[in-house]
Amino acid sequence: MVTKSGKNYYEILGVTPDVESVQLKSVYRRLVRKYHPDINPDGEDVFKEITNAYETLIDENKRKQYDILNGIFKSVHAETLNETTPQNTRNEEPYRKTFRKKFDTIPPEEHVFKEKVFRDVFNDILDGISSKKKKSEKSPQPQNGEDIYTDIEITLKESITGTCRVVNIMHTEVCTKCSGRKFINEAKCSLCGGKGELTKHQKINVTIPPHIKNGAKLRIAGEGKKGTNGGKNGNLFLNVKIKQNSNFKIDGNNVYCEVPITPYEAVLGGEIIIPSLEGSVVLQLPPMTSSGQNFRISAKGLKKNNKVGDIIITVRIEIPKKLTKDELELYAKLKSLSQENIRENLLND
Repeated sequence: MVTKSGKNYYEILGVTPDVESVQLKSVYRRLVRKYHPDINPDGEDVFKEITNAYETLIDENKRKQYDILNGIFKSVHAETLNETTPQNTRNEEPYRKTFRKKFDTIPPEEHVFKEKVFRDVFNDILDGISSKKKKSEKSPQPQNGEDIYTDIEITLKESITGTCRVVNIMHTEVCTKCSGRKFINEAKCSLCGGKGELTKHQKINVTIPPHIKNGAKLRIAGEGKKGTNGGKNGNLFLNVKIKQNSNFKIDGNNVYCEVPITPYEAVLGGEIIIPSLEGSVVLQLPPMTSSGQNFRISAKGLKKNNKVGDIIITVRIEIPKKLTKDELELYAKLKSLSQENIRENLLND
């Protein structure tokens, strides 16, 4: 921009484009003492040029844009602009044209207002650049944490009655000291050892609902990996695995179980108590019960979906593994009293 005097702002102040802010302030104070209208009545126009020049060059952003508009790419300013904002050097001509288009429409006789118009135009340009810069600066985007998947094993009874468990979860999260960069001042982060992440062990209380099926998935909200930059935490997913039980089988609402009985219970019959998945049940054995014989007890199976199943019991005669001396003597006496040969008809079938 050429002023009324035909000089650019650096020439008006008598400085070079390399001038530092401290030196610029010193020069301005010296010129003000010389040309202020209160001191020099004939210096009003010069004082206005000096003030406008100083107000532009003392502001770093305005100074850079002034240099662009006027093709001043010398020393530090030119290098800084070329290194950090190459897009500004490419777009300097449109700014210069915009300024000249507005500035040149003012008649020469209205030169008193030229500097004000220049500042308005110049500020419009700066506001536009500042707005574009803000849009181009991307703030870190929120990132949700990852989900964690793991298995949880429960017993058959727990699957029927429900239970509470403590689940131990091990997961990784971004190091809080180096923010995942692994190094601090070219040295490995002392907290994560240069890995950029930390391993965390966490205990979580989990409630297993009643009547859950094998392979069911439970979701524990927010107990996965932590989100970053304000993102949501991930979820914890538990895959339920029910331990196999050799004595009990489930088929719908019915429960099938195999129950051992003693020889004397099989011969004499009587009432036996059987522990079941939803409490104990009582079975009345008839005398001379055979091994493998089945018994059904109605409405003692599982209760779900407003229905109650049955429990089907298969008995199995089992010889006690530990017998007292008296018991052995009784078995010996029973043998001597027995007259039946239970194997004599093997070939007759």
